[in-house]
This record gives sequence, structure tokens and C-alpha cells, in this order.
Amino acid sequence: MTTAINAQQQGKSALILIETQNEWMHPDGKLYKGLVKDKEMMQTSIKNIEKALDYARKNNIEVIHVGLRFEKGYPELANGKSGLRKAIPNAGTFPINEFGSQFYETVKPIEGEFIVTGRVGASGFTGSNFDVYMRNNKIENLYLVGYATHVCVESTLRDAHDKGYNTYVMSDATSAFNRTQQEYVLNEIVHHFGEHLTTEAFITP
Repeated sequence: MTTAINAQQQGKSALILIETQNEWMHPDGKLYKGLVKDKEMMQTSIKNIEKALDYARKNNIEVIHVGLRFEKGYPELANGKSGLRKAIPNAGTFPINEFGSQFYETVKPIEGEFIVTGRVGASGFTGSNFDVYMRNNKIENLYLVGYATHVCVESTLRDAHDKGYNTYVMSDATSAFNRTQQEYVLNEIVHHFGEHLTTEAFITP
């Protein structure tokens, strides 16, 4: 907790919401129904994202929304033979301007919050205007919440580290498909690229 608070004091910080969209968070989302095995962990993460977002808005911490959405037919992922480039078109997730790609109602952007565009990969940085926005606005400390912990949150964490940001994963405001995946990332991966903290630590002065 002390490290996170010190970082907030020493440099400009931002709360980064990764894929806080209906596909993951709404009971009718394709990923919620098809991949999320630990629904309790998911619901806990939703409540904590709401708390973190409320705190950030009230305390002038910048809020950045890193969604995912693809054009009809997924031309951005053309000829994907494996991994997400194959899985996303096959699953039909995150189609632009449709239900799954819309931001979840309780955490959707408000005026003045930056919405990243152009993203086409697991990392929030891939193909997007995320990095240039943060550098131009002198943001140094990134607090990551969202989904999924072992895929896009982890990819963004690694990328942020290599780009020179101080990065924190909020352990109870993220969720993987199951508890084993969640704990593995938090215990075995995060410390190589940043740190993790609870939502309570983030919102406690």
C-alpha cells in the first residue's frame, strides 16, 4: 500500500480500465457465459472496479478506458492462424457498435475521460494511441483493472513495464477465468513487471 501511495504522490497517475465491456461483465456477454468459471470472483472484481473508479473521479486521478472492438468481418485480424487472432473472429466477440463491445453500464466513460482507439492486440498498447496519450500527458503510474488477468491485463502490464511505466495490478479489481489462473499471475508473474495491490489500498489515503 505504501508503495502505491508514494507513487501517486511522486508522479501523475491514471486508472486504466481494460476491457470493462459487456462481453466480460454482463451476464449476457459471450465471454462471461463461455469462459468465466468463477462468477463470484468476477462479481467481486466488478464491485471493486466501481469503487476504484469512483475514488479516481473524486480525487482527480486520470481515468483511461482501454476497450477492444473490431470492424465487421475482423479485417484487423485477417488470416490469424492461432491465438487471439484466430479465437476472437471464431467467437464473434467485440464487434464494433454492437452489445458485446459496449462499455459496461456502471463503469462507462464520462466526459473528459480518454477512450483508447486503434487497439488490435492483447496489450492495450498494440496498434493504439494509448502510449502517445500517456506520454503527452506525463502519466507515469498505471493502475490496471479489468480483464482478463492472465491475458490482456498481463500483456498490458508487461508492455507498460518495458515502456518505462510504474505499473500496478489491482488484485481484486481484475479477474481471470478461474482462481488458479488469477493466483498464478499475482504470485508468479506480476513482480517481474510491477506490483499488485488491493482496491482498499488504492482508495485508502
